[in-house]
Amino acid sequence: MNEAVAAADTAWLLAAFCAVSLMIAGLALFYGGMVSVRNTLNMAMMIFGAFAVVGVLWIVVGHSAVFGSSLRGIGLLGNPIEYFGSSKLLAAPATPALAPAIFSAFQLLFAAITVALIAGAVADRMKFGAWMTFAGLWAVLVYFPVAHWVFAFDAKDGSVTGGWIANKLKAIDFAGGTAVHINAGIAGLAVVLVLGPRKLFPNMPRPHSLPLTMLGAGILFFGWFGFNGGSALSSGNSAAVVVLNTLAASCAGICAWLIVEKLREGRATSLGAGSGLIAALVGITPACGAVSPLGALAVGAICGAVCCYTVSLKFRFGLDDALDVVGIHLVGGILGTVLIGLLSDPQAPNGVAGLFYGGGVAQLWRQVVAVLAVLTYTFVVTWLIATVLDRVMGIRVDAESEAEGLDITVHGETAYVYDSIGVTGRVVTPEDAVAAASAITSAAADPVH
Repeated sequence: MNEAVAAADTAWLLAAFCAVSLMIAGLALFYGGMVSVRNTLNMAMMIFGAFAVVGVLWIVVGHSAVFGSSLRGIGLLGNPIEYFGSSKLLAAPATPALAPAIFSAFQLLFAAITVALIAGAVADRMKFGAWMTFAGLWAVLVYFPVAHWVFAFDAKDGSVTGGWIANKLKAIDFAGGTAVHINAGIAGLAVVLVLGPRKLFPNMPRPHSLPLTMLGAGILFFGWFGFNGGSALSSGNSAAVVVLNTLAASCAGICAWLIVEKLREGRATSLGAGSGLIAALVGITPACGAVSPLGALAVGAICGAVCCYTVSLKFRFGLDDALDVVGIHLVGGILGTVLIGLLSDPQAPNGVAGLFYGGGVAQLWRQVVAVLAVLTYTFVVTWLIATVLDRVMGIRVDAESEAEGLDITVHGETAYVYDSIGVTGRVVTPEDAVAAASAITSAAADPVH
């Protein structure tokens, strides 16, 4: 690699990093709009809090645990001492290559977003201190090992031994279907089982601000191009193909979700459009470097349609997955990862043929094994973490705090305050906003005023 190419690749990853960094705020808006007006700030705090905790842990030990040479060469965990404190990332590479510091920063965001996704499953009822403790423990005990399995590749010169899924199993996961979405989705399921449903479940309040949710979905959409495209680690053709496939899947996912929603419910909703977009993005994340644009349309459409159906199953099973982390991220991640075994096109950047392209079941069984391994390990360890925390410190807020809302009881703040009309010192509801708007309109129309 010459200096010009190395500089171009570093510049591309810097741009991708900036796009992905916006996903923290995008997720806060996406989730925040879907919860009650009494819990909007708490949801944002859970996401920003997870980002902060995981970021500190990543700098200290996370990069080393994920990308350090595998302990004993068996591919389960990187050497946590090899890059301890990240100081070794400061020096420029001896030969022209991608700057290691920006690669680490990019992967830090992957770790933080994965943990933050879990917050949507436990919305409205988890203690903030318990959440922050959980976020740190889960990153160390679950995300770092699984990310090593999936993202750490053997060095060509043999100096670094990577994870078992990437190098021994050779399952394809371009940008995190297993390490990010399946990981977060099954973790959300485990924590919800320990935490229990909200008091009013299944009769929960509607999302308080769908415009916020749509804005958040749009920001996530933008960031996803950095998330997937940056995972190519170069500014060449692979990144371009990945971006095209990500775009194609997104369009198909929205259409598929809205069609299923219209057939089932008789209407196509804005929440459905945003959810269909996210479901498709989840599905194409592992497959974006493996499929053709037509394959990407198929992945997006399948994920949009199937996830539209699965999100409603939580009511049948009494599972209070508040913001559909299980129904979208777990299911979409499984679909996208397994579909690689069927739709992988040998002309795509990954260069592997799936079953429908004459490759037989060789890649399919690898994808299935990777999914099952992550599902099993993450569920068991996450359930143990949540159970121990529940017994040691309690992880659920009391009934009074849950009823009043966590914004005011935990953080002492409210998301919306209308000082000009005297609505202060109490929780502001959507009905307050409607009444305030009516009062202002009436006053403006009254000539006496």
